[in-house]
Amino acid sequence: MSFDDLGLEKRLLKAIKAMDYSRPTPIQERAIPPGLAGRDIVGCAQTGTGKTAAFILPILQRMGDNRGIKALVVTPTRELAVQIDEVARDCSRFTGQRVTAVYGGVGYGPQIKALRNGVDLLVATPGRLLDLNGRGDIDLGRVKMLVLDEADRMLDMGFWPDVRRIIRLLPGRRQNMLFSATMSRQVLGVIGSTLNNPARIDIAPSATPVEAIEQVVYPVGSRQKSELLAHLLKEKDLDRVLVFTRTRHRADRVCRTLGRQKIRSAAIHSGRTQSQRQAALDGFKSGRHRVLVATDIVARGIDVESISHVINFDVPNNPEDYVHRIGRTARAGAGGAALTFLSPEETGGLRDIEALIGTTIRCEDVEGFQYDYRVIPKPDRQARKVRKLVYNGGALSGRRRRPRLPSRSAGRMAKAR
Repeated sequence: MSFDDLGLEKRLLKAIKAMDYSRPTPIQERAIPPGLAGRDIVGCAQTGTGKTAAFILPILQRMGDNRGIKALVVTPTRELAVQIDEVARDCSRFTGQRVTAVYGGVGYGPQIKALRNGVDLLVATPGRLLDLNGRGDIDLGRVKMLVLDEADRMLDMGFWPDVRRIIRLLPGRRQNMLFSATMSRQVLGVIGSTLNNPARIDIAPSATPVEAIEQVVYPVGSRQKSELLAHLLKEKDLDRVLVFTRTRHRADRVCRTLGRQKIRSAAIHSGRTQSQRQAALDGFKSGRHRVLVATDIVARGIDVESISHVINFDVPNNPEDYVHRIGRTARAGAGGAALTFLSPEETGGLRDIEALIGTTIRCEDVEGFQYDYRVIPKPDRQARKVRKLVYNGGALSGRRRRPRLPSRSAGRMAKAR
């Protein structure tokens, strides 16, 4: 199927051609027609699948010529807001429609000026949107279309009360589009009662890693993780590397360690200002920084081509975050590798990840690295796939079941020195 077959108007097709989109991705192919028809949509798709254009293109076509904000996209992080804003501006380059993004970490002045000049499509993070509304700088009374993007991440970040407040500010009659990498009762609980016969779109199981990604676990003691990271960066062919840590303080500490080893790196996390975060991301994209150290809080806003390796410096607390992390590599059909540093206290987290993805990940030692101590998971451990909670026209089906893990004796760890 081509974009010409989806029912898009000529101005949007012209923009698509200028953006060098060759053919629609699966989420675009399935979401654009019901979006153009005005249907509510519940979509399960990960970042990097083309879903931004999947909701932006129908919005631009259905917007009409009335004055005021007619479409609102709410997303959890500044990086995602900037990314969606860029895609929307590219898509609307021949339509004359005005797009603006508002988010925290920067001054109010430019955003208020843009709002007063007129906006058709607004992209916003929850906190800044409510701040602007409370100041009387924004009018949401004409919104006809609402998109909640990365809804599961908004839930994880504690934005659900803000999302509820935002929904109460909008007209009752509107088109709703909900996109999330994973779908749960909590995610659907906020907007489920307002959905009207939604089209359910599920592109792929949310916990299925990209097949092109090579996944390896490196057992290592906690105190040697930084040493192992520096060794890999110096001795192996790791070109553009994204490193994930569990906390922002740990991210800063890893950056300082790499700096002492003369390895160019930058940190990006919620404790940095928007300008610092953007500078780090720009430096990584341009190649000025070989390594970008990030926390999960901003992971989904990182959409950089040609990331050769994702390194899990820490095993994530939430196994689904593992899938989001490793999805930063192997973009657009390219290959990639995901390396996970596993300390003894993190073996339970590895079992949860393997249960979620339905497979075991091979464990290896790094050749030439001198280990003090590590714990190697039993090679014959087994993983059982967890059934995913799905949404089906108002009825929830499937239950999250705690994975049946091997017995303690079967899962006993072998110590190696």
